[in-house]
Amino acid sequence: MLRLTKKLALAVEAVVDIACHSGIEPVQSQDIAQRLGLPKRYLEQVMQQLVRAGILKGVRGPRGGYRLARERRRISVGDVFRVVRGFEGEDELTLGSTSELGCRVMIPFWASLEHELMRQLEAVSIEELVARADVSDACRGRRLRGLSCRRIASSQFTGATGPTRSRARCCSQATLFDEAATGGLMAP
Repeated sequence: MLRLTKKLALAVEAVVDIACHSGIEPVQSQDIAQRLGLPKRYLEQVMQQLVRAGILKGVRGPRGGYRLARERRRISVGDVFRVVRGFEGEDELTLGSTSELGCRVMIPFWASLEHELMRQLEAVSIEELVARADVSDACRGRRLRGLSCRRIASSQFTGATGPTRSRARCCSQATLFDEAATGGLMAP
C-alpha cells in the first residue's frame, strides 16, 4: 500500500545530505545524524539498506562513511522509496478487499494512484533536490531552530497548485513533500 513514512523521509534526506556534503572524504554517519538531529544507530539501519541496494557505498575505517554509489543525477527519489518500502515489508499492493466493488473499482484505483506517485517520484533526481538545497542554503548543515517547517514549506516550495503541505512537527523531523512532486496526494 502507498505510504509516505518517516523512514522514507529520513532515507531521502540522508541521501541528499550525502550528496550535499560529499567531497574527497566520505560523509561520516555521525555528521549526518547530527545534521538531521537523529540517533546514529537509527540512521545506520537505513543507511545499510541503501548500501545493499546500491544507492550508497559504505567506506570502512577510521575516516570511513558513505558516498553515493552512482551519480546523483542517476538516483531518483523513487529508487530510495523502493528500498525503504522493501525494508518495511511493503513489496506489493495489499488491500485485502475481496468484494466485487473492491476488486473491480477500488484496487485498480489504488494501484493507479500508486503508479502515478511512483512515476512522479522517479522523475525527481537527488541532483534536483541538491539544487533546491543549494538555492535555499540548506546544504550548509545548520539546523533551523525556532523556524517551523510549515512556514518553510509555504515560503519556499510553491507550485502551480499553491503552497505545499507539510507533515513535519519540527525541523528535526523535516518531512517536506512538494505538492507538485506528489501530485497533491498528501492528506491535509
